[in-house]
Amino acid sequence: MKPADIQKIAEHEVDFQRAYKHRINVCTSSGCVPFGALKVLKAFEEAVKEFGVEKECKVARTGCVGTCSVGPAVIIEPGDYLYQSVTPEKVREIVRDHIVLGLPMKENLYSNEAFFTKQQRIVLKNAGKIDPHRVEDYIAMGGYSALVKCITRMTPQGVIEEVKDSGLRGRGGAGFPTGQKWSLVARAHGSPKYIVANLDEGDPGVFANRTLAEADPHSIIEGMVIAAYAVGAEKGYIYIRAEYPLAIQTLKLALEQARVLTLLGDNILETGLKFNIELRFGAGAFVAGEETAILASVEGRRANPRPRPPYPANSGLWGKPTLIQNVETLANIPNIVHYGGEWFAKYGTPRCTGTKCFSLTGKINNPGLIEVPMGITLREVVFDIGGGIPDGRKFKAVLVGGPSGGCLPETLLDLPIDYEALTRVGAIMGSGGIVVIDDQSCMVDTAKFFTDFCVEESCGRCNPCRAGLARVKEIFDGITKGEGKMEDITTLEKSSGYIKEASLCGLGQTAPNPVVTTLRYFREEYVEHVVEKKCRAGRCFKNLNSEANKQ
Repeated sequence: MKPADIQKIAEHEVDFQRAYKHRINVCTSSGCVPFGALKVLKAFEEAVKEFGVEKECKVARTGCVGTCSVGPAVIIEPGDYLYQSVTPEKVREIVRDHIVLGLPMKENLYSNEAFFTKQQRIVLKNAGKIDPHRVEDYIAMGGYSALVKCITRMTPQGVIEEVKDSGLRGRGGAGFPTGQKWSLVARAHGSPKYIVANLDEGDPGVFANRTLAEADPHSIIEGMVIAAYAVGAEKGYIYIRAEYPLAIQTLKLALEQARVLTLLGDNILETGLKFNIELRFGAGAFVAGEETAILASVEGRRANPRPRPPYPANSGLWGKPTLIQNVETLANIPNIVHYGGEWFAKYGTPRCTGTKCFSLTGKINNPGLIEVPMGITLREVVFDIGGGIPDGRKFKAVLVGGPSGGCLPETLLDLPIDYEALTRVGAIMGSGGIVVIDDQSCMVDTAKFFTDFCVEESCGRCNPCRAGLARVKEIFDGITKGEGKMEDITTLEKSSGYIKEASLCGLGQTAPNPVVTTLRYFREEYVEHVVEKKCRAGRCFKNLNSEANKQ
């Protein structure tokens, strides 16, 4: 294939899809399949035949649109009518009323319009709208046109400058400027050069990267190929945890399709560009999200971090220059190249441009996957998009950044979501986890839970993380059993500071964040636990059967 052939495929596919009056998109993501999505898909295929409208209705499987709590979800086009909690029994009515009679079933439509109103979809623009198993669907939506633009009209340095102009920062958590990282790899000496796409996503309750891979795998692949062109890489790896079977299956098929169309290989689109991608499976270690640990795992070794420098840009896989990027970062690249860096920079804030995907979970009315502009406030996410706290309960805190994030109180709800603002108050962006906590939760127990998780996930290589976190866990065990002393609170603070300053990698450096922030913003609960042996939420001291604990 040649570059011009991509446009021909797009035109043919658009004409093909225009022949249908309606398109019925059935979510078959790993969030909807357990609730019967495949049966719903089959029921739609049978129903359109029963009513004799199969020639005017395209029934397609898609990825997740983000409304995870009301699956299986179905979008009917035109009009983007989103049906929630669809069952095989409801399918026949939907086809009869909506397709045949032209009367959408309002009582079955997703009614929380606010969930989408404040979102800005760039990375997730195709989620729920294309069949991830058909590369033609992606191409019809403009897919791979950015790659064609790169290799026919732009120099590698020109691509890097466009990424710099966009202001894009790494979406894996650290927020390092993407264009700057690409420049370092492009200038590095050594061959071959590698690209590693991080799809490990080890934070509990975080599923943005998995959903992206299931819904729009070619956006990741196209972003990687563009990056390879820009930095001069010849080989790429997508590092994905083995617990993501549907994402793995979807990516495998997408890679095969890309090779067939010569979008990957030794002579991409007959331009001489050489780049191949392989999948590498992780065993599910949280520490494997750290970039040097990823490198060790890809090489076949245990996922242990190593000291830096040297940095991966100069000495990564097998000692060669390596670009490591989160898959969300890479999925932004085709849009940046296609529309321009200045276009992307119009979203978000001057220092934190663009959008960010978040997994919104916890005690919230509208949990799901969202994509919002940088700079949006926590209040807008929790109460406008998320719909507030269910069952009439009160908001207590929000954990931002996963198990290494910070627990922020109601007084910080108007904080804008960006890298620097979150860091100032003790949280991190992380891989995009937002967990809402209501007034039935104990903040001491919450900090203990995440400390226990980090103790289990520590690789044990450095003493501050291995021994320091174990000591913090011991203190929490004592406090929640009624054995705490006031000096324990001081020890928690001092130990957390030591662990943050002296740990080798990001896991240890950020693991104390839940402890530090709960001590800063909810200190009175620690004092109650130690002095009064009282837990407001009734989570602790169960072995004491304390009357004070029940009040």
